[in-house]
Amino acid sequence: MGWHLFSVICFYLLILAVGVRAGRRRPEEESTTGLLLAGRSLPLWIGASTMVATWVGGGYINGTAEAVYDPQRGLIWAMAPWGYALSMAVGGLVFAGRMRRMQFTTLLDPFERRYGRQIAAWLFLPALVGDIFWSAAILVALGTTFGTVLGIDVATSIVISAAVAVGYTMVGGLRSVAYTDIVQLACLVLGLCVAVPFAVQQSGGFELTFRTYREQMQPFPTGNAAWQWWDMALLLICGGIPWQVYFQRVLASKDERTAVNLSLIGAAGCLLMAVPAVVLGAVGAVADWQSTGVDPAGQPALILPYVLRYLTPPVVATIGLGAVAAAVMSSVDSSILSASSMFAWNVYRPLLRPAASDRELRLVLRLAVAAVGAAATCLALTVQSVYVLWYLCADLVYVILFPQLVMVLFDSRASRRGAVCGALVALVLRLGGGEPMVGLPAFIPYPWQGASGSEFPFRSFAMLSGLVTIAVVSRWLPDRHPVPHQNGSASAA
Repeated sequence: MGWHLFSVICFYLLILAVGVRAGRRRPEEESTTGLLLAGRSLPLWIGASTMVATWVGGGYINGTAEAVYDPQRGLIWAMAPWGYALSMAVGGLVFAGRMRRMQFTTLLDPFERRYGRQIAAWLFLPALVGDIFWSAAILVALGTTFGTVLGIDVATSIVISAAVAVGYTMVGGLRSVAYTDIVQLACLVLGLCVAVPFAVQQSGGFELTFRTYREQMQPFPTGNAAWQWWDMALLLICGGIPWQVYFQRVLASKDERTAVNLSLIGAAGCLLMAVPAVVLGAVGAVADWQSTGVDPAGQPALILPYVLRYLTPPVVATIGLGAVAAAVMSSVDSSILSASSMFAWNVYRPLLRPAASDRELRLVLRLAVAAVGAAATCLALTVQSVYVLWYLCADLVYVILFPQLVMVLFDSRASRRGAVCGALVALVLRLGGGEPMVGLPAFIPYPWQGASGSEFPFRSFAMLSGLVTIAVVSRWLPDRHPVPHQNGSASAA
């Protein structure tokens, strides 16, 4: 156990050293935009690597294995790999080029340019909550994996992991995050690829494993449940686009073509990196756990650490644990930097201190990184249903932010009044469907009620209703006075 713990400590020290070194790589780029966007000079291979590493986090790996293993869901409901891959592909083909061409600095800049600083600041709130809950969820994933494989205290592993990620992110911003992502992605590939052959041997080899799994796999949903499946698919595809963590890499690209290409390469990388998680989830579903003398995982969420601990040799389990740790840190640092960037650039700069110097903005950005990291860590230590809460936040990002982004970029007549009305309509229609996982009751009688609530695709209905509302109200109540381009505004980014 001591050697395994020593290996994990060495891995963390390596990541910290790479992050600090990368952050000091180009002192001449020590500016706010240098921290936010790495000087807009991110090469394609680095951009694609950090894109994949950011999406393929602990929640992605653990969640995919969990869905494949869960007898109530199965491979049909393991939608994150192809859903997020399509999200990046659509984002690259439709949104990335336009955003990079217009020289924006954050996701919220087009809203600030069109609607003004106050509207952009309000739209910061769902993005902030989503990033904090996402960071907390994957820190919990790391803590449970450490606890299962090495028996290390969950709280200790969460605090140390968050401290390391916050430390190098404060030093170098996106450049540190990008270069550590390369190391973390390499560790992820190595760790999972080493673990898969040993685990598959315990379930009879690849052919027997997947033949057995295919026999017990859930069929594609039919009837009203199929509409619910498509609703969730669209949530992943479209709701995965309006995130600062994605556009931060797009906007850091050296040109428009690179922004598009790194999105497409990232989509392919996401699909490939899901393969080991799918295999390990299938192994957990078909393995003869009685022969190992261990009961099956009590919760589907624990299946990945269970397979690593009980179906692979101890050394391989430690390498696999390093892979999960790498996946978690590559997502945590990106999410923390994402929320902090929007606060410094779209809230503090335009609303609180319009005359702030570049040095002051850099300080605020670093303090925001520490604050967001602390909030995510505290949440991970105190809340057990973080993943469920993050899921609801991702839900709201799809319902509220996606139609707003579409209209602000592609409808020249979109107005402030239309944006506000669209957001309110979408929010009410979504909350009206309720959310049993967090105890939110439904107050709109949507049809097709099932055992777990309505199977009507009310998420997509709310999103489309919000989009139509923006278009209609904008034409009915256009803005009389356009927002002026002020010094330091998004238009000057």
